[in-house]
Amino acid sequence: MITKNMKIEIQSGLEARPVAMFVQTASQYDSSIYVEHENKRVNAKSIMGMMTLGLAAGEDVVVSADGTDEEAAIEGIEKFLSNAK
Repeated sequence: MITKNMKIEIQSGLEARPVAMFVQTASQYDSSIYVEHENKRVNAKSIMGMMTLGLAAGEDVVVSADGTDEEAAIEGIEKFLSNAK
């Protein structure tokens, strides 16, 4: 299992469209991926779960991945959060 702190650098934060794109990104990986924010932990592959976090630009989250492609999953999620449009 890999766990990494990340910052939401998407200007609009994770509103509906970016959340959908985030979930698509997470779903490309076989690993289990979770996002934690303020003592709340949700499945990164769940649109409804991600929406409940209400993440704004500049907020910090902890992303964890566990599985055969966990390193690639962490890299892909971090890349998405750092420069997605």
